[in-house]
Amino acid sequence: MINVAVTGAGGRMGSMIINTILEQEDMQVITAIEAPNTPLEGKDVGEVMGIGPINVPIIGAEKLSEILEAKKPDVLVDFTIANAAVGTIKTTAESGVNLVVGTTGFSDEQMAENQKAVKENMVGAVISPNMAVGVNVFFKIVEELAGILTDYDVEIIEAHHKHKKDAPSGTAVKAAELIAGALNRKMDEVGVYGREGMVGERTPEEIGVHAVRGGDIVGDHTVLFAGDGERLEIIHRAGSRQAFVNGVIKAIRYVVNAEKGEISSMADVLGL
Repeated sequence: MINVAVTGAGGRMGSMIINTILEQEDMQVITAIEAPNTPLEGKDVGEVMGIGPINVPIIGAEKLSEILEAKKPDVLVDFTIANAAVGTIKTTAESGVNLVVGTTGFSDEQMAENQKAVKENMVGAVISPNMAVGVNVFFKIVEELAGILTDYDVEIIEAHHKHKKDAPSGTAVKAAELIAGALNRKMDEVGVYGREGMVGERTPEEIGVHAVRGGDIVGDHTVLFAGDGERLEIIHRAGSRQAFVNGVIKAIRYVVNAEKGEISSMADVLGL
């Protein structure tokens, strides 16, 4: 049995992750964690979610180290915000607990901190900007196409709900980095994020990235390869957050036996 702790337990993703874990025969939720000093502390997470008691009280994140030491979960799942997740990852790694992290918006410095925590404490970790199986196949396809369509212009368009705080999405950033790598380019040199005014002609090296926000869009990503006389579009649309949660379940099973001290991707989880 895989024992799992879930942060952001009262949020949309946290609740869906807990619900789906409860449906699995080989894993169980033993700890539910929310923001520090949460008013939900002590309440049964199942009752907060509206599914009835599951005998797992919500704990404030200020007690994370204490609860991890007491409960000793095999894996902690984090879908929160980058600034909070960095501290959670460090504390979790120091407690010897494996990590599955779908939080987006990490800076390069924050990712370096994450890598250091995982390496120094020799825990397993899966950190991915998007855990949907289809998205990770999408990553593989666009990377391969970039290596074939080397003289085509590349533009990336992503759309998300109005509540999303970071832009562009972690998925768009990952796709851009994979494409740039296949073309022997660096995004900090060729990335163009939106356009406005008299920007001049597009250069062949540019990789454009554009963010749309509105309504309840779960997540749409399009990579456009535009050539003379034709264009090719690769599109992934998430119709439900369950697509991400299904990937999380695969990552939980993977990470318990993953190489310790290394951060794995969903490509590793899926054998891509």
